[in-house]
Amino acid sequence: MARYTGPLCRLCRREGEKLFLKGTRCYTEKCGIERRKYAPGQHGQGRGKLSDYGIQLREKQKVRRIYGIMERQFRLYFERASRMKGVTGEILLQLLERRLDASVYRMGFAANRREARQLVNHGHFKVNGRSVDIPSFLLKPGDVVEVRETSKECSTITESLAIAEHRGLPAWIEFEAKAVKGTFVRIPSRDEIQLPVQEQLIVELYSK
Repeated sequence: MARYTGPLCRLCRREGEKLFLKGTRCYTEKCGIERRKYAPGQHGQGRGKLSDYGIQLREKQKVRRIYGIMERQFRLYFERASRMKGVTGEILLQLLERRLDASVYRMGFAANRREARQLVNHGHFKVNGRSVDIPSFLLKPGDVVEVRETSKECSTITESLAIAEHRGLPAWIEFEAKAVKGTFVRIPSRDEIQLPVQEQLIVELYSK
């Protein structure tokens, strides 16, 4: 699956707010958007007011970039959400939070979702006792994610776990520090997914 390999701070600057794509760096003065609070590019400082379509597009791009998903895959998630019962925008975010890489990040095994995706790709985790190296693997309530025995001393994971203690865990995740594993207890509600996004704008964009 394709992925974005360019500068991450550029993405935050384009959306005009922190997307926390680089973990702890985003909380420091080195954060790109702190130093240059305008869009990237030659005309970044002179961009005018966005149209309704532009606002909807930016919201969609923001969610895509937060979760590190390319356009085609994101569209498939939306189409799947639109076929399910319930509020389409809320279901879309729930599907994204059910991804294995998103849960690995939420459990504190990685400093950001990009790092979580790489760790999953490299086969550091097991789901319900079976090795899974697919970042888009969707977890179900009750699924247990644990670090493989040979990966428990991985410096990236141990350092991330130490930092995650201050970040806290979301309500739909349970974590056992001694066993180095977490449980996806339930599908989160929209109020629990604390992201600065208006998912209804994405629904409106794809409904055109």
